Amino acid sequence: MTHLRSLSLRPLPEPQAFPFNLALIRNLEEMRFETEVTLLVGENGSGKSTLLEALACAADMVTVGSQPLRTDKSLAPARELAKYFSLAWNKRTRRGFFLRAEDFFGYAKAQNELRAEMEADLRDVDRDYQNRSAYAKALAKMSAAGQLADMRRRYGESGLDARSHGESFLTLFQNRFVPEGLYLLDEPEAPLSPIRQLALISAMKAMVAQNGQFIIATHSPMLMAFPGAAIFSLDGGQARRVNFDELEHVRLMRDFLQNPAAFLEKL
Repeated sequence: MTHLRSLSLRPLPEPQAFPFNLALIRNLEEMRFETEVTLLVGENGSGKSTLLEALACAADMVTVGSQPLRTDKSLAPARELAKYFSLAWNKRTRRGFFLRAEDFFGYAKAQNELRAEMEADLRDVDRDYQNRSAYAKALAKMSAAGQLADMRRRYGESGLDARSHGESFLTLFQNRFVPEGLYLLDEPEAPLSPIRQLALISAMKAMVAQNGQFIIATHSPMLMAFPGAAIFSLDGGQARRVNFDELEHVRLMRDFLQNPAAFLEKL
């Protein structure tokens, strides 16, 4: 059973400015989420990211990024659109998160700054408590040491920067997934190699088995092949439920891989 059952739009203002002038938004009345994984696909500019951002704002999601949803200036249009969203829930969950691929760098930077601050706090305690008991020193270190231990448990001894972008991005997902969560992901495949996309799919399957729900905007045919996923094409200003084999992304990639020379010689 999904957590979020559907979204519907109340009457919109005149389409004077973005995002209210998007054809997808003008034409969308309701979208139902009947499967644990829903994929939003379409060309750049089709509105899939805007729709996902507004949905995250309407659901008051926790964000994995450098700024909260309520203060991120880049999400101001999405917050305006979210005011016209009505959400229906089967079971309201506060678990999960919203993540745009481009927000990962801000998150990694913030984590590294926090780790450096905690390490500095521990050094300060060693200096300031030289003549105090071991018990007093342990109490003074407790908060910083606990936060550092949690960060090391999640991301390793050296943090997210110790790995490649794709590795650290995947590590973030694997360590932030929890049962009963709702996950809104915007193009999570962007930093991932094909093999790591398969690892992400494996992690998603594990979370679906623990009552997780995913709504993902993607260009990846590999993610589009997720078993049992509902796929909505947003091209042409309409949200249409489609099958995997109907997707232009899939047909083009399949044809290209079968005969890349035939494509490349025409460029």
